[in-house]
Amino acid sequence: MDKIKKDLSEAVFTPSSLINGRGALHMTQIVLGILTFILAAVQGETQHTYWNYAMFTWAFCSIMTLIITVIEMFMLHLLLKICLDWDDFTTGMAMSSALMTASVFVMYANFYICKKCLYSIVIAFLALLCGVAYILEVVKDKFMDKKKGSYLAALPGFWKVLEAFVSCIIFISLTGYDGKPALIMCIVAYVIPFPIIPIIIITNIFTKIKNCLPFNIDRFVFIFLVISVVLYTFAAIVWPIYTFRGNPRPSDCPGSFCIWAIQFMVAFMTYVNLILFIVDLVFTLLGMCGFKRS
Repeated sequence: MDKIKKDLSEAVFTPSSLINGRGALHMTQIVLGILTFILAAVQGETQHTYWNYAMFTWAFCSIMTLIITVIEMFMLHLLLKICLDWDDFTTGMAMSSALMTASVFVMYANFYICKKCLYSIVIAFLALLCGVAYILEVVKDKFMDKKKGSYLAALPGFWKVLEAFVSCIIFISLTGYDGKPALIMCIVAYVIPFPIIPIIIITNIFTKIKNCLPFNIDRFVFIFLVISVVLYTFAAIVWPIYTFRGNPRPSDCPGSFCIWAIQFMVAFMTYVNLILFIVDLVFTLLGMCGFKRS
């Protein structure tokens, strides 16, 4: 209780946090993210899933950075440290945002840039700067400030972020499954593990919630990973068979707009996530047996 009272007394408005190295970097990220979002919205491209993912990423990362900035400006993170590791959370969010914004730049450059599309080139350049800004924060936190992650900014948590990220890439790439029950079953296999991942991440971030659970979270994660490996193994076998059997790559198949290439992306990312889940399962099992990850 005394610690809480002390934290409350220290929670004051500190506008100087906006002009220090971390605050200035956050303001740059917010401005670049919002500017890229607005310019892309004005452009009014098609409602393709890749486009929607790009718009979501620029909005989500900007909003989360703004929330973190406001919390630190009013020193409210001193209170939040009671229930979570604030440094771990902010560094983990920077790592996740860097991953998302960098991937969006690659997608946007692949799908929407052309030699005569000056407006799209400007948007892609801003998207690149936005990704670089988040990468700089990760470099600052991990290598310059030497911040130690407890979950989200460490291997266990960020591995879950990678699994969720690859799942998102699969979802936005799904196409050509109409009227094919086998491929629809693969989509079900992709969907089942996805909502559980953020629940696991949130539970581990908020230590108070984790300590109040009536069951062992590590055992729950182990069971979840076993089910995920089984589901993704099924999808890794069925999706390529029912997609590419008797369907070779067309001769006129550019990487940007070819349905075959996008379906291949789903197959490739299925194998990537299967490997991620298997490695996560092995490390989780080792952790339950008493072996600690470095």
